[in-house]
Amino acid sequence: MSKIIAIVNQKGGVGKTTTSINLAAALVKNKRKILLVDLDPQGNATVGIGINKQDFTVSSKNVLLNEAEIMTALIKTEGGYDILPTSQDLIVAEVQLMQVLQREMRLKNALMKVANQYDYILIDCPPSLNILTLNALTAAHSVLIPIQCEYYALEGLTGLLQTIEQVQTTINPNLFIEGLLRTMYDGRNRLALDVSQQLIKHFPGRVYRTVIPRNVRLAEAPSHGLSIIQYDGKSQGAVAYLALANEMLSTVNEKKEKENVTG
Repeated sequence: MSKIIAIVNQKGGVGKTTTSINLAAALVKNKRKILLVDLDPQGNATVGIGINKQDFTVSSKNVLLNEAEIMTALIKTEGGYDILPTSQDLIVAEVQLMQVLQREMRLKNALMKVANQYDYILIDCPPSLNILTLNALTAAHSVLIPIQCEYYALEGLTGLLQTIEQVQTTINPNLFIEGLLRTMYDGRNRLALDVSQQLIKHFPGRVYRTVIPRNVRLAEAPSHGLSIIQYDGKSQGAVAYLALANEMLSTVNEKKEKENVTG
């Protein structure tokens, strides 16, 4: 059974889609089977890995509205992982889902049909706390939160954490925070250093040691339809995402070892 991680932040421009694409590629590099779910109507994850929106007819919209089985919508990418693609048609699903019962369960029900085929399922969520994000939080085992170390970061994080707590209370009691990831990080910037220290202080043990730097090559990669691992595997951005994948996997191994000892 796969581990499902929702990559969430209601603030746009924090590296959410960049993290979704490149973490998927980094996990593949570690010989893990990955499914990336594009749940953002902008479809940036779909386009960012080189898939033309005209090249597919079945998407996340059809899956969420029970118009198609998820297996018929999945596309194999050159990066070695599968993707459930999306387009602006997903906005239609967002509106129609508001009128159906158990609307927050649609994605979970779909993913359960393919969960045994993957080690990890990563969900790239829209930059808002809407019914699509609620579907992701209902389906997920954990939440990865990319955060740009800037002035409004902590304020936005508070609202997101409140939403996660509400989901834990009402729908998904086992949901937990996988980690907080500092993105577009510039250690020469005093504000970035201050916000980083605040995050570590207020969320001990939840902030990844790995930081994702500001990196030109990382910004260029999506325009070529490639992950940073494919585009420039020796760049600072590629090294950082490979380090993040290793940190995640080592944490999982540590938990298993503790369970074996206590069990």
